[in-house]
Amino acid sequence: MAVSKNTMIVMLHLVLTMLITLTNTFEGRTQVPRVKIYPSPKGEMLSQAYKVSINKRIVPVYTAKVGAADINLRFKAVDDLLHSEKYFDNAAFCYFDMKGIINISINVNFAIRSVKVLPASLGIKANIRARTASFKLSSPQNLTIEINGEVVKSLHLFASAIENDIPDIKDPNVIYFGPGVHEVSSLIIGNNKTVYISGGALIRAIIGKDEKYTTEPSGLRDYPPTFILAGNNIKFRGRGIIDASACTTHSRNILYTQGTDISLEGVILRNPSVWTVFVRQCDRITIDNIKILGYRANSDGIDICNSRNVMVQNCFVRSNDDLIVVKSFENQGPVNHVIVKNCTLWNQLAHALSLGAELREDVSDVLFTNCDIIHDTGREWALRIFHSDASVVSNIRFENLRVEESRQLISLWIGKTASTFDKGLGSIRGVDFKNIKAYGSPLTVQLTGGDQQHNIKDVVFENVYLNNQLLNKSQIANNPFVNNVNVRP
Repeated sequence: MAVSKNTMIVMLHLVLTMLITLTNTFEGRTQVPRVKIYPSPKGEMLSQAYKVSINKRIVPVYTAKVGAADINLRFKAVDDLLHSEKYFDNAAFCYFDMKGIINISINVNFAIRSVKVLPASLGIKANIRARTASFKLSSPQNLTIEINGEVVKSLHLFASAIENDIPDIKDPNVIYFGPGVHEVSSLIIGNNKTVYISGGALIRAIIGKDEKYTTEPSGLRDYPPTFILAGNNIKFRGRGIIDASACTTHSRNILYTQGTDISLEGVILRNPSVWTVFVRQCDRITIDNIKILGYRANSDGIDICNSRNVMVQNCFVRSNDDLIVVKSFENQGPVNHVIVKNCTLWNQLAHALSLGAELREDVSDVLFTNCDIIHDTGREWALRIFHSDASVVSNIRFENLRVEESRQLISLWIGKTASTFDKGLGSIRGVDFKNIKAYGSPLTVQLTGGDQQHNIKDVVFENVYLNNQLLNKSQIANNPFVNNVNVRP
């Protein structure tokens, strides 16, 4: 039977369509939604406030102490050092790995009227049905969910990419913490080592019975850090939790790094007793997708000190002190080439993105970019250079930042404080604020130089919006020791 030309074309089109469909089916299997959920460690108290499911699979929801809703109690947590641990509220978090588009469902024991999924820049809207909120997520993110206007006792969802290169537990260069509870006082990690903390693992940072009191030159730590990464080519990664609740306030860092070619990735750090991640004298270090929840005195998130070629990206920090901060101690080398990008930040007391105090060696080439500050409700500033020592700080950029709530937005400041070490004053040269959108009140912008010789010079504000209005020069408070400030457009 003869077949017409048009019929042949249609048949070929159908065959081609089937081949393309089959090819996509086999080659695109990795695009099928995948979710990896980790079991909670035995004995861990889980949150009763939220029930979370991913693609109809239940996810364990943990609790975390955070800065109190009452601002006076948040101040006490920092100022009343001996009783710092007493002033807090409880939030919740869960974590999982994902690939493809997934469905997230959150259930509570009361009627839901409103839901915020933060950061707002992601544009995620939740569907509400009685006591359940649901939405889709298409890529790994660190989210905060606020139901019925509840901000402090909110839910954090930490969605990471599925791991494809989990270290071999039999590798002699791998220190492997599997699911379950582990106690660690202080562990030194040397050259070419990998520490892997698997999902479902909970490391309890403790103070050992035989540990001796020591004091670092900065005077902030009583005991050696829980994990000391000292050397070259060191990896610290995984999906598990490190909890420092058993450590007394101001007693020890959770992570300390000093060396070259170091990477930190994926883990959750809960209730630090002092600076959480202490980066000191490092060259080529990457900190990726670290999640930090803290509230006690000096529980900074990530402190970058006297280091070079630093990359901090995709992290979440909620704490009662500085979140991501650059410092430089005396005789330990300058700071340069630091990039902080794609981070989500919740500043409950001090600074969100900042330099200082302790700026005793020169600092240059620091970029904070593409970050979301979802809350900034403290007594300090969201974006700041706080210079109380004698170094030169230059070429600092704050760019493409979204500040969803703030009071005191921007400060460049030179002067003497209780944190001053050097006799003389320093200077600030070349600071750019570009493509920043901020909301709140009063959104103060302040530039304060030290004196004629120790001044602030060459500051640019470009496309800075306060409550949807372009910043104008009259809104910038400054003193006579500030030169060459430009506002564009």
